[in-house]
Amino acid sequence: MNFERSGDIKNYTTSENPAIIKELHSYVHPITLHGKDSSLTVHNNVWLAPLAGVTDLPFRIVCKDAPYSPGLVFSEMISAKGVHYKGNNSIALADSHPKEAPLSVQIFGSEPEIMAECAETFRSRGVVAIDINMGCPMQKVTSNGEGSALLKNPALIEKSKRILDLAKDLECDIVTTHIGVVPEDESVERYGIMQEACFELSRYADSIGSHFAIETGPETSADLKKFLDSLGGTKGVGVNLDPANLVMVTGDDPVVAVHNLKDYIVHTHAKDGVMLHRGNPEYIYGVVHPVPEEFQGIQYFAEVPLGQGNVHFDTYMAALDEIGYKGFLTIERECGNSPEADIRLAVEHLNAVMGK
Repeated sequence: MNFERSGDIKNYTTSENPAIIKELHSYVHPITLHGKDSSLTVHNNVWLAPLAGVTDLPFRIVCKDAPYSPGLVFSEMISAKGVHYKGNNSIALADSHPKEAPLSVQIFGSEPEIMAECAETFRSRGVVAIDINMGCPMQKVTSNGEGSALLKNPALIEKSKRILDLAKDLECDIVTTHIGVVPEDESVERYGIMQEACFELSRYADSIGSHFAIETGPETSADLKKFLDSLGGTKGVGVNLDPANLVMVTGDDPVVAVHNLKDYIVHTHAKDGVMLHRGNPEYIYGVVHPVPEEFQGIQYFAEVPLGQGNVHFDTYMAALDEIGYKGFLTIERECGNSPEADIRLAVEHLNAVMGK
């Protein structure tokens, strides 16, 4: 899809806080999504990310009714197989209400034909966009070759290409994912396997006018840039910059990351967190098997409400502005007792930062 501004947001105000968007025009604006034969305009480019166990129908309606109503909302993660086999629980996850329109759904799976069938099912129900999960690290998902497991085995590269094709057919040009932990040592066998897989996928994405976007987190931005540069400068590979992942896992500075990865950033997250214990990312993410006993059972980091962690959004947003980034800033809240309240806090904090 191509995105463009569609006028300004003069009427996007609230009685609770009339000055809520005083200085937001550089970041929050209506967006037009262009398809092959049609286009869709949503009232802003702040979207509600898919959160398993959180973004159900009541929660989405609450968010759409709120003063900071997101331009687009996503369902929880839905099993393509569950839809294929007519599982009522899976299909019910996409139940919708006119208040939340336009609706998008996130699906996961490993069989392109079943995922395509699932996408068509939801498109016939009025869903406007499909998000394909290629990053979930949960064992119950990856054990079936789904989520982040799609990229763990080079034999699945062809399936990943079909997912890029499916996204393109659904008029989506960016597929984001976690690829695992990029080793610091280039001589490690895993480095070459990841390099080969990402090289092929990035070239293929480039050939169809798409982006295969890697989310930041398990490695420093300098290491990720070195890895991306080794892929030959293709425009098919991009970065989904998550500043919280950087501060929580590696202690990396998000501002430095913005400038290091400026040539690759195609999407960003607004998320906050703190590092509780410094550790080896390969142990934290279970890349090494088995993880040494002394490193098991440790809480290395914690995601916290935006503005309460170690991401300094004033300097982070300024850095994004300096490199000319005008894309999405997606608020992500994956835990907490009250995600809706935390999302409200996130919007208020971002408004305050942008209003300076």
